[in-house]
Amino acid sequence: MQINMNEQEQFWTKEYTNEYVTRNSNFDFNLGVEGWNKILNGVDKSQIKTILECGSNIGRNIGLLNNVLPSSKKSIIEIAKEPFDFVTRTYQLEYTYNGSIIESNLQKNYFDLVFTNGVLIHIHPDEVLENMKKIYQYSNKYIIISEYFNTTPTMIEYRGKSNKLFKSDFGKTFVQNFDVEIIDYGFLWGFIYDNAGFNDVTYWVFKKKQK
Repeated sequence: MQINMNEQEQFWTKEYTNEYVTRNSNFDFNLGVEGWNKILNGVDKSQIKTILECGSNIGRNIGLLNNVLPSSKKSIIEIAKEPFDFVTRTYQLEYTYNGSIIESNLQKNYFDLVFTNGVLIHIHPDEVLENMKKIYQYSNKYIIISEYFNTTPTMIEYRGKSNKLFKSDFGKTFVQNFDVEIIDYGFLWGFIYDNAGFNDVTYWVFKKKQK
């Protein structure tokens, strides 16, 4: 695991990790499956044999995708040690990395689907593009970004803390910087999906253009 961490990484790996794990332990599984089926509606699921989640926490999405895409091999990147230990002992995973997305070194162009869910919002806007580059490199087909949306990067106070959550148009940033096509995009309204862990998130589904 990396030694030199920025402000956001220090917060999520040390100061707040225990509370965050607890809050992510209770959710509506069936509603979560419904949410993922909506996100994947425009995707050819038969093409997804390998999946990488960048920022897995305790593996809520891994559990859901084991239902939605049961035959696919799952891998994770998770920066905080406690949730990393939990997800790796709970689920059968192909590859795992305990550290930041930027510091990770997995095989490029290997995963049929690479995704984030509520992860880029916790990365400083100045470093988002570098993280996206890794996400793009790891995928050989689909990329899904599911985050809080705002037309411009905006810092939102998070449980009394500043510089820990940033809303942005992550989809626009991604499509303007990487060679992808837009497959789908949508919104999971928190009024319906909050109990599943999708609280007013905008999702973008991209496919890498074949060279």
